[in-house]
Parts: sequence; structure tokens; C-alpha cells
Amino acid sequence: MEKIIKLQTHQEAQTLFGFRDENIKTIEKELKVKVILRGEHLKISGTASNIKKAGDLIEYLLTAIRSGQNQVGKIDLQALILEFNRGKKSGSLNMPEANITFSSSGKQVGPKTKGQREYVEAMKKYDIVFGIGPAGTGKTYLAMACAVEALKKQEVRRIILTRPAIEAGESLGFLPGDMYEKISPYLRPLYDALYDMMDAERIEKYLETGIIEVAPLAYMRGRTLNDAFIILDEAQNCTAEQMKMFLTRLGFDSKAVITGDITQSDLPDGKPIGLLQARDILKDITGIKFIYFTGFDVVRHALVQRIIEAYDKTSHNK
Repeated sequence: MEKIIKLQTHQEAQTLFGFRDENIKTIEKELKVKVILRGEHLKISGTASNIKKAGDLIEYLLTAIRSGQNQVGKIDLQALILEFNRGKKSGSLNMPEANITFSSSGKQVGPKTKGQREYVEAMKKYDIVFGIGPAGTGKTYLAMACAVEALKKQEVRRIILTRPAIEAGESLGFLPGDMYEKISPYLRPLYDALYDMMDAERIEKYLETGIIEVAPLAYMRGRTLNDAFIILDEAQNCTAEQMKMFLTRLGFDSKAVITGDITQSDLPDGKPIGLLQARDILKDITGIKFIYFTGFDVVRHALVQRIIEAYDKTSHNK
């Protein structure tokens, strides 16, 4: 069997196929079809079900390209294939209207899966958002993108980034350097995401002036955080007391995004996980939104999703 799709321009064919035809080769391999371009016609051959998936995917890609998408990135394509290969036709390409901001290198940043789009929409609508799910789902990265964009649009005056440092008590006093040098290892992932969004010179200036603040969760105690976009990362390592303390720091004209993976807590055995308790206590409160990511939302290497699914399957069988 085969399906024919007509292309409009040579440029859209180039964008669709990608550098050295990498996009089409990936589609052929993952969806088990053969794709051949003859003039302005694209012929897809294979089994009926595979042709349907590949045809729907390619038509979606062409719609995005014709709407202004100037490239189809490898990660974008992998995320799309995972959705279409499972019969999920919601589409997940980073369409122009879905972009949040641009990275320091000029790359468009935005949601790539259905779960990520719900997450971004929630951050626009709600003052407190919980993003709960496995590694690689973009919880922290997308929150950082929304924070940077809110700062650019002057919707907030500052960004506050925090994580619980398991050893942020007495042991920090024995480490060399100032406070930032001591806590840097705990906060490195936040810095990494931040430097991907903004140029280094601007970040350094903002850190010096307090427009951007990066600090361990313990340093939030006793404060009221007004006019800020606050991100609490790795919240699965918060105790119940720390989570309550953080949530009650929220001031006027502020947003808080709490991210975590409840399967990866480093808290001592028997210590209540604050993220789990918050989920149970706050789930019905108006103005607070919980977004749950799954393996379908993983946008790292394709193997990461398969690893997560394998572990989930093992745990369910116990």
C-alpha cells in the first residue's frame, strides 16, 4: 500500500527532510515505512497502519512548516513520533504560537508534548503550579522559560530559584567560599537552565542586583516574596515543614512553580515527603494546579522514555 502527499515548495521539502535527510530517515526507521520524493509528490509505502501514522505525522509537520516553523529539530521529531506511533494525534511540534521565549543561542523554547502544553498553560493561568513527573519531562526547563519571559515582559520584577539542599545545615559552614560557592553544587541544574535562556553577562548583572536570586530553600524562611516568579525545584526532597514554609512565602503579584519527581526522593527513610503531603492537602484548592507528567512527556534521548516505562512496569508487577 502507499499514500501520496503533495508538497508546495522545494523549501518545505528541505525543511521536512532535514539535514542529509535525517528527519525522513528517522520517520522511516521508527514508523517502519519507506518515503520517496518524486518531484513535488511524496510517496509513503508500508503497511496500512504504519502509512496512516507516518502520513498523519508528515501532514502535521507540513502544517507547522507552512505556519512559519523554519526547522524540525531532532528532539521535536522524536517527541512527535512517540505520540503518533501510539495513536495520539494531539500534535506536539513547537509551533510558533506555542513558543515561550528564545534561548541565549536564539533557539525557540516551548512545549513539545501535550503534558508540557498543559503545564505551560497552567503557569499562565494559576499563581501556584505543581509539576510532578519523571526526569526529562521539561518541568524545570519550561518553568525557567516562563520565568524569564515574565521578567522580560515586566510581569514580575525578579526571579527566585530555589532547591532543598539535603546537607544545607551545619555542613555548609565547613565548606570553603562564600554562600554561593557553598551551595553551587546543589543549585547547578538551575544555573544550567538559566544560562541556556539568557546571556552570561546579563545573568551576572541580575544576580548582583538581586533581580535573579538563586538560593537553597532554607534561605526562604521568614521572607515574603512579592512581585516574583519563584521556582522550587527537586521538591520531592522537601520535608512537610519545608513545603509549608515555602508555600506560605508567596506574596502579592507572585507566581510559584514547584517541580519534583516523587519516585526520586533523597529524604531519609520514614521522613514524610512534603510534595506528597502537599498533593493530598491542596488538591482541591481553587487557584492551585497540579500537572502530572508521564513517560510520554520525556523529551530527552528516546531511551530515557523506555527506561522509565520499564521501571514503571517492574514496580507495578511487584
